Amino acid sequence: MLASGPLLTPDHALSRALVRTLPDPLTERLADLGNIPVAVPVLVLAMVYAARRGRYLAAGAAGLAMALVPALVIPLKEWTARPGPLEPWAAGYYPSGHTATAAVAYFGAAVLLRPHTRRAWPTAVALVLTGATAAGLVVRGWHWPLDVVASLLLCAPLVLWVRWVSRRSTRRSSG
Repeated sequence: MLASGPLLTPDHALSRALVRTLPDPLTERLADLGNIPVAVPVLVLAMVYAARRGRYLAAGAAGLAMALVPALVIPLKEWTARPGPLEPWAAGYYPSGHTATAAVAYFGAAVLLRPHTRRAWPTAVALVLTGATAAGLVVRGWHWPLDVVASLLLCAPLVLWVRWVSRRSTRRSSG
């Protein structure tokens, strides 16, 4: 179990300062943006859109990245067994699966949509939705701040890989 370390003291202090500073119904809705039934359909729609435009490889990479999220997150939750901010008797809060799901789904969708829009709005929307999820989880008290930061760092290579595949497949299809 993660019970010590130089980052835990500021993590706990930041959590104490943030938890329940906004109404629970609001933060619960924000946290819900990272639920599988909310985030994954967004990615699936973007995958269908990309595939209909002949970008099968990019769509498949985004789907594979999402499938890898539980394969990365669940073993870390088991290994660390970190308790939650408001539920010290429970374990498995590190890293945040909701944040990981939101990051891969929303940024993956943005990567798939970006070549067709030629604008930055898909990335901006992904940033807002993922940030809202992370903030909702922390402010509601369901996750420590480090839980969500770890998820973002864990999923960044997945999203970057989807971006790399997407750029390669876009060049091939236009060349």
